[in-house]
Amino acid sequence: HAFDKPIAKMQVIQMKLADMATRIEASRHLTWNAAKLCDQGKPFSKEAAMAKVFAAETATYAAHQSMQVLGGIGYVKDMPVERYYRDARITEIYEGTSEIQRIVIAANLLKEAGI
Repeated sequence: HAFDKPIAKMQVIQMKLADMATRIEASRHLTWNAAKLCDQGKPFSKEAAMAKVFAAETATYAAHQSMQVLGGIGYVKDMPVERYYRDARITEIYEGTSEIQRIVIAANLLKEAGI
């Protein structure tokens, strides 16, 4: 509760929820598209890199926004969201950093353009 009403009733919180849900759904579709290409035996490295970088950054974004919604309590180690943030942040680092994924994407784009 804040200002005598549930925080979920506050428009700013609803916007955060909508943005998080939209990014999560987009991450799913990017992932499914890469998997579909893989299943079809088609090249998929660009799409896989797009899915990885977007999903990893979405996880970090959603965890961060969740901490913002919870306020100071979100940073306490006893709260699950604090752990979610740490877990999400590492996905941008291991198995190819976000920067490396962007290099893979760009290289594929240039190749497709004949450059």
